[in-house]
Amino acid sequence: MSKHLKNIGVISALTVLSRFLGLLRDSLQLALFGAGELLSAFTTANIFPNLFRRLLAEGSLTAAFVPTLQEETHHNGQEGAFALLSKVVSWLAVITGILAVVAMAVFSQSRLVHGQPERWYIGADLAVLLFPYLAMISLAAAFGAALNVMGHFTEPALSPIWLNLAIIGALAVAGLHFAHAPLAQVHWLCAGWLAGGFVQMAFPAAVLIRAGWRPRFDLGLTPRVREIGALMTPGVLGLAIYQINFAVSRLIAFSLDNESATYLYSVNRLVEVPQGVFAVAISTVVYQLVARHAVQGNHAALAEDFRKGIRFILVVNIPAAAGLALLSRPIVRLCFEHGRVTHLEAHDMGLLLALMVIGLPFFSVVSLTVRTFYAIKDTATPVKIAGIDFLINIAVTVTLVYGFGLGVVGIAIASTTAIIAQTLLLARALSRRFPDIAIARLIPSLAKVVAGTALMAVVVGVGWHALGGVAMSQRMRDAIGIFCLIPAGVGVYAAAIWLLRIEGRDELAALLRRLRPS
Repeated sequence: MSKHLKNIGVISALTVLSRFLGLLRDSLQLALFGAGELLSAFTTANIFPNLFRRLLAEGSLTAAFVPTLQEETHHNGQEGAFALLSKVVSWLAVITGILAVVAMAVFSQSRLVHGQPERWYIGADLAVLLFPYLAMISLAAAFGAALNVMGHFTEPALSPIWLNLAIIGALAVAGLHFAHAPLAQVHWLCAGWLAGGFVQMAFPAAVLIRAGWRPRFDLGLTPRVREIGALMTPGVLGLAIYQINFAVSRLIAFSLDNESATYLYSVNRLVEVPQGVFAVAISTVVYQLVARHAVQGNHAALAEDFRKGIRFILVVNIPAAAGLALLSRPIVRLCFEHGRVTHLEAHDMGLLLALMVIGLPFFSVVSLTVRTFYAIKDTATPVKIAGIDFLINIAVTVTLVYGFGLGVVGIAIASTTAIIAQTLLLARALSRRFPDIAIARLIPSLAKVVAGTALMAVVVGVGWHALGGVAMSQRMRDAIGIFCLIPAGVGVYAAAIWLLRIEGRDELAALLRRLRPS
């Protein structure tokens, strides 16, 4: 693991930049459109191309493609790997292209369904514009997976940066200066997504071509391609359950009123910051390691690297969740309360953030655990558990939203409940396959993380209470709270777990050195 800290550091550093740009993008969107009908329609429309993207590319295809490409590289070298890449990309282009065209045709006929609120028709129209993004980002995901197998982590990590820059450019330059009607500005927002998708696809493809890949259209059904298809089938089913779960929650929020879908989207984006900065980086790198160990049949090394990856994730995401919960309202106010966003709307989003962030450590663990199942080519177990997770989420959502009238708060509670259940079920199933991988072995580390987090929470809580007694504007208080209390809390937490001699602390120190600007 130690020699791969540089890769984790590179991905984390680029993801920090990506998440910062993402927050700027979301802040600009909210300031321009507010938490109303148009932005809710856009965020809901964007569910559909991204749902299929995660099903076919970033989810099941990547999970099936990486270990198979590892094997092909091991047996037939780079030439064999590039030939397999051409076949996979050809099939992916055909399938996603057909899906995009069919979906655009279906959504374009939305007004044949009468009697719906106007926001549903606007959302369908925007989905028509956004569906071409599916094909571009799906190809980008395949290119990124191939680069990761080759040991190139920087280029794929740049992908969301290109997207965010394109969207910010479309909103700040074109949307604000060339479009004056709100709907026209939303159309520019869609154009930014499509432009970003093109760059996300073209950039890694160019890197692969420079590395020696010569793309060609090839729909040959070799044994490797058939193996990827066989591995993808249960993976698609499992991800379909998860993504339908996600989409249903968003659609329920969209059906409640004009604001709830935007609230849910914006808060989820804040939760994704610590998740993406560290957990995704670790999962990306560790997945390559466990896939390699699985190919070699080295289960002891697989279990060791998995445990180290989980420990890294928990060391960062447990205190991150606590910090986000404690400072949820000032964070939301500082990021989103401007332009068309009112103080009351920011207050409501702060409550949602405090509820949703509880699931952050669990979601991060699920991400790596599912990938580990894929590395050992067991795609059936995550499917079964995803089905249980879906039933839990829907049952709790319906009960809280419609039975108790909790609205979007009920959706947040249901989502957190479901991800906790999924984490426990996946961990139990994986430890049965590999006893050495048992999460119970991380309990000593977890106890130290919890102790450090509790001390950090006291420092941050006392500090925020003290700021409340100082005469200053609310925005100034929020800014001081975030930019002073967060570093103070991080320092206290880091000192605590260091003094408690957290397992793997030398590797953690090495990783932090990698993340420091040179």
